Amino acid sequence: MGELVDSGLYEEVKTVLELARSRAYAAVNFAMVEAYWHVGRLIVERQGGEERAEYGKKLLQDLSKRLTEEYGKGFDESNLRYMRQFYHTFPNCDALRHELSWTHYRLIMKVENETARLFYVDECVKSNWSTRQLERQINSFFYERLLSSRGIEAKKAVSAEIFTKEPGISPLDIIKDPYVLEFLGVNHNEYHFESDLEKALITHIQRFLLELGRGFTFESRQKRISFDGEHFYVDLVFYNYILKCFVLIDLKTGKLTHQDIGQMQMYVNYYTRELMNEGDNPPIGIVLCADKNESVVKFTLPEGDTQIYTSKYKLYLPTEDELLRELETERALITGERALSLERKK
Repeated sequence: MGELVDSGLYEEVKTVLELARSRAYAAVNFAMVEAYWHVGRLIVERQGGEERAEYGKKLLQDLSKRLTEEYGKGFDESNLRYMRQFYHTFPNCDALRHELSWTHYRLIMKVENETARLFYVDECVKSNWSTRQLERQINSFFYERLLSSRGIEAKKAVSAEIFTKEPGISPLDIIKDPYVLEFLGVNHNEYHFESDLEKALITHIQRFLLELGRGFTFESRQKRISFDGEHFYVDLVFYNYILKCFVLIDLKTGKLTHQDIGQMQMYVNYYTRELMNEGDNPPIGIVLCADKNESVVKFTLPEGDTQIYTSKYKLYLPTEDELLRELETERALITGERALSLERKK
């Protein structure tokens, strides 16, 4: 007996479900945007004028602390400042567009020209731009290029180029936006963006370093770093009390790229400027890459390190050979377990 569900019925049902998912996201998203606008309004009204700047700063600090304790990480001082700016930039709540997310608005607020801001709002809605598409258009001066383009065909070409470079918006992509999760009070799943293999490897590397000792204490896993509306996640963060520094570890399942090294350097720079305590030495970054053919370990050393500190570093951190052996051993074990599990299911 053949299948009772033909492709036509399946596609119709799928369309209904996708539409429902989009509407559910839009409803939650716009409720969040409106709430942030009202939070910004309340902050502005309470802070008053510039003559009360010190009071205003203390107000944000206290408000951030209390909101974070009750509602999570989406209410740090920088985000509260964005909410305040949101109210200043878009003073008419009734004019807010329900199609745009909080991340859309944060990007648009960086545009200084008011006419350009309104243009980007309209284009986002009309063309259904994702936040990545919007960011690319702003950074490539899309508004200015469109104004300077002569002729209808030239303007169409400028408008169409974005769709060849960035994928369009998808409800599945944006429902898991961290801002939405925080607004709903949903805890972040620390493995939300990782493959099964990568999760397992990170777990074993974490245990390996703790068993190795040499001064390691575990600080965080999937540590989130946020700035300018973007979120980055450091796989593992340790503190070594002998070296007196943070040790950041990122694991990549593909081949090591210069982007991976640059990203780790960004993490190291962020910890150096924002999270180092008095008396700390500069943080150390380690990128572990486990591709199919080889395992690569890349250490991102702190700049300007002395020979004494370098010697200490080599003494108390695991050697490259130790990390390579552990990575290969655990990868083989995990791959074998997965193969055995698949064999049992046959």
